Amino acid sequence: MQDGIAMAVDRVRGADFPPVPRADTDKAARLFISPANYAGQGFRWGRAVERDDRVDAKNLVYAEINPFGYPADYSIPWRTVTHDRVWQRRLLDALAHDFTHVLIEAEFPPLGGMWNGDVRRQVRELRARGVVVGALSHGNDIRLPSRHREHETWSPFVNDDWVPVDRLEKVVAGNRALLDDLACPTFVSTPGLMLDVPYAKLLPVVIDPRPWRSDAPVLERVRPRVLHIPSNPLVKGTAEIEPVLRRMHDEGVIEYVTVTGLTQAEMPAMFASGDIVLDQFRLGDYGVAACEAMAAGRLVISHIGDYARDAVRAGTGIELPIVEADLTSLEAVLRDVLAHRSRYRTIANAGPEFVDRVHDGEASRAVLEEGLLRLDAGPSSDAA
Repeated sequence: MQDGIAMAVDRVRGADFPPVPRADTDKAARLFISPANYAGQGFRWGRAVERDDRVDAKNLVYAEINPFGYPADYSIPWRTVTHDRVWQRRLLDALAHDFTHVLIEAEFPPLGGMWNGDVRRQVRELRARGVVVGALSHGNDIRLPSRHREHETWSPFVNDDWVPVDRLEKVVAGNRALLDDLACPTFVSTPGLMLDVPYAKLLPVVIDPRPWRSDAPVLERVRPRVLHIPSNPLVKGTAEIEPVLRRMHDEGVIEYVTVTGLTQAEMPAMFASGDIVLDQFRLGDYGVAACEAMAAGRLVISHIGDYARDAVRAGTGIELPIVEADLTSLEAVLRDVLAHRSRYRTIANAGPEFVDRVHDGEASRAVLEEGLLRLDAGPSSDAA
């Protein structure tokens, strides 16, 4: 009944029937990535694998979970994906005909509401049609609150201020059970998530380093400019670090700058205007924002758990050039930066090279080709 009502509303409104994804069937591998596209990563991973001329890739996102308008190959209304049975059948037919691989993001159903959104059933149907399936976890879809609290003193999951923790615990446990049952090539987008899915491979997030490049000097001002631009103040630990930063600002040893509401296009100039970027102090991980700051050659200070640093080292052979600080040590770290600028300038200068080697898409392409597409390993198989 809901399906019929929803589609009747669209028809009365004259809504266009959305296209289904298509791929170049002359390519040896055709990858479909869907449907989260958080921070535009589904689109960027697609462009990364297309650097191999044997590969075509398309990504799809539910339009309503892409409010910042990150680029996507296909942006489809949630109502259509969830309720339009005709569109769902066309999607299944298109995936079976055009694509060789499907990478499911954040444990969402790749076929929308088909079979009541049963991911296991959808994967069985895709596999029955010869499609190889992989899974990719992004963050809180697989970050188990109880495990996070064990490792992170300042975990945002210590109470319900951010999210209903007990409810999220059940959802995440179900997502992990789903990954275990699918037993397919599995990836995580940030190194800290290896704690929650030890058998996953790290698929680095991808940025275009070029807009972030800056020749502006770093740590040469008498009062270094310290930036903190939180996308989510509660998760970033903003309330806990601001008293320290404002006190040091009033003392005259740093210039503290915080802003909100900047567009993505405004961020490169903002980073270039600073010396130090403070990322986050509660999750113990790093993602796109830290990569952008490193690409700009700024000194990034953040709390990164040992398990996340170890995962970066194991996966890349490179030390992560982010200075460690937590909510209790940030002031001491900042004062050490002031006292030993040359040492920390070296760390900041390592950021652009790290991003070029790990986060410009080439490393991600290699991970997907080896772990999922397996172009050089004979016939593909989605056995883990």
